[in-house]
Amino acid sequence: MIDLTVAQIADIVGGELANISATDAAELHVTGTVEFDSRRVTPGGLFLALPGARADGHDHATSAVAAGAVAVLAARPVGVPAIVVAPSTQAAQRSTGPAGVLEHDVDGSGAAVLAALAKLAAAVAAERVAGGLTIIGITGSSGKTSTKDLLAAVLAPLGDVVAPPGSFNNELGHPWTVLRATGDTDYLILELSARRPGNIAELAAIAPPAIGVVLNVGTAHLGEFGSRDAIARTKSELPQAVPRSGVVVLNVDDPTVAAMAEVTAARVVRVSRHSPADVWAGPVTLDELARPQFTLHSGDSAVDVRLAVHGDHQVSNALCAAAVALECGASAEQVATALAGAGPVSQHRMRVSTRADGVTVIDDAYNANPDSMQAGLQALASIARGAAGAPRRRSWAVLGEMAELGEHAISEHDRIGRLAVRLDVSRLVVVGMGRSMSAMHHGAVMEGSWAGQAALVADADAALALLRAELQPGEVVLVKASNAAGLGALADSLVAENGLTDQAQGDPR
Repeated sequence: MIDLTVAQIADIVGGELANISATDAAELHVTGTVEFDSRRVTPGGLFLALPGARADGHDHATSAVAAGAVAVLAARPVGVPAIVVAPSTQAAQRSTGPAGVLEHDVDGSGAAVLAALAKLAAAVAAERVAGGLTIIGITGSSGKTSTKDLLAAVLAPLGDVVAPPGSFNNELGHPWTVLRATGDTDYLILELSARRPGNIAELAAIAPPAIGVVLNVGTAHLGEFGSRDAIARTKSELPQAVPRSGVVVLNVDDPTVAAMAEVTAARVVRVSRHSPADVWAGPVTLDELARPQFTLHSGDSAVDVRLAVHGDHQVSNALCAAAVALECGASAEQVATALAGAGPVSQHRMRVSTRADGVTVIDDAYNANPDSMQAGLQALASIARGAAGAPRRRSWAVLGEMAELGEHAISEHDRIGRLAVRLDVSRLVVVGMGRSMSAMHHGAVMEGSWAGQAALVADADAALALLRAELQPGEVVLVKASNAAGLGALADSLVAENGLTDQAQGDPR
């Protein structure tokens, strides 16, 4: 939340006043939240008139003011008190905004409002940092949201924490999150995503991080960047943005990330799950629900950690979160305790639930790229394998399209289909009839030597019908795809069926 007059905001963003006098603008204070959804406006707030996937925010300005907004940040007069910024003449940009917002090309009007929002967030961030705020930025091809959630949990005992809900990590979500920080906020955690070179540098300039974290360099958005090297150069914009007085946490298990130590002036903290480093994990074991256990090593400290999140890939995420918390003054014991209680937070992100009939649902339907898809399948295989001596459970992988892979889409989907076979998944349900999904199905079929079956279905409804007909008590189901595939509703339906559910992540251990 901010506390600025309408006149001050207009001066910061370079806007003109409309439907409000200069005298009133100098007296009226914005004391609430900044919102791009008129339904979420609260008294004292500022409403952003942005184009969305289904509506133009300018058309909802009147209702936003009626709900309590002091003013509207807009690209044209809207008949209510507003700060108007001139439409940009630059080329339209593409943004995959949170919760369906801006999931299309942003026109000049939208770009102007986003640019004004960035200026406002930058001004507020600078004021908050001067007051003692620590800004932490996280980037990587996969794992940003999970790491953000873990980090918020381990920093909570140290002070007030603001972190984005879900994956608010682009030109809209990033400054929107910055403006959530108050004068009482001690730690501001930000995800930094990118769709093009320079994106991360631009986001980091809005709220310069004192601590930067780079998780990995994978193949997410390969279609937009063209090569893994281009992705690596873009991810390296974060460590380059951290000042000499700051800290950069690098997952050195990824050689490309390890090399980023050469491009930052900040002090480097190296983490590893395979070998001794500044922060590292001893031998990792997984329980019957693929929750990792390991010894956390840092300096002379060694403490046992039992994660409440699922999947072997979460170890690296937890180590990076631990490294940041240790830099912020937490003890290794505090970190271990916090991690043990940090279950899944963000929707459709490795949420594991067990139904009353014993069916375990792994809901990871929000996002997918080749690396995270592999991690999800490995978690499925681990849970199906179960504890030592227990009978193996039948497993299902319900997979949708991995978006933004460009010319690599066919080969990567084929590879994932083959991987499902190699991991001995009992049934593969490929959702969607496009070329990529046909390649995934074909890859599974051609892998051979597989006792399971691969089904290609048209959509989520067809997949759900198949599961309802054939899924048996005690089996395990992974639901995973890029968000655009719409498998989140399928996962919700699976979890809700068969009566009340037992949320596995909340089990006492």
